[in-house]
This record gives sequence, C-alpha cells and structure tokens, in this order.
Amino acid sequence: MKQKILEKLKGVLDPEIHISLVDLGLIYDVQEKEGQVQIKMTLTSLGCPLFDQIEKDIKEAVLQIKGVKRVEIELVFDPPWTKERLSVKAKTKLGIN
Repeated sequence: MKQKILEKLKGVLDPEIHISLVDLGLIYDVQEKEGQVQIKMTLTSLGCPLFDQIEKDIKEAVLQIKGVKRVEIELVFDPPWTKERLSVKAKTKLGIN
C-alpha cells in the first residue's frame, strides 16, 4: 500500500514549480494502517502560503486509492528540507547539477 500511495503522490505537483512533491523530497514518511494514511512531509520554506492547496491535492489524490478511508498530513520542519533531497529528475528540471 505504501508504494501505491507514493505513486499517487508523484502526481501531486508543487503549485509554483510544477514538480512532484516526491521528486522535491518533501515527503518524509508514509504509513498506512486499516485505511488510515499518515503522511509526514515538509515544505521548502517555513511560511509557504500554498500549504492549504498542497494538502487538498494530497488528500484528493490519496483518497482515490481503493481502501483508503482517511488521510492525515503531519507538517514537520525537522530535519529541514535542503536541495540535496531533490531527485535527479527534479534537479534536471530545475537546472541544478
């Protein structure tokens, strides 16, 4: 189930730069138990004004998976996000070597 959730999250894009949350390295952990999904994630900056939209997009995507009843998102900033968390795909799209 965790892999299905991560695959679904690859379709959830950051609203500003249009790269998936997974490729940006914003998803720290995914847990699922009896249809209850817990996602631990961060943002690239503390005061990101788009979190409400990102949260909505995550919930809509994950709730499409058969068997998922509820999605909770825990926003954390420890460890802080750094560009080292970017996937090769994201680095290429952003022009980072």
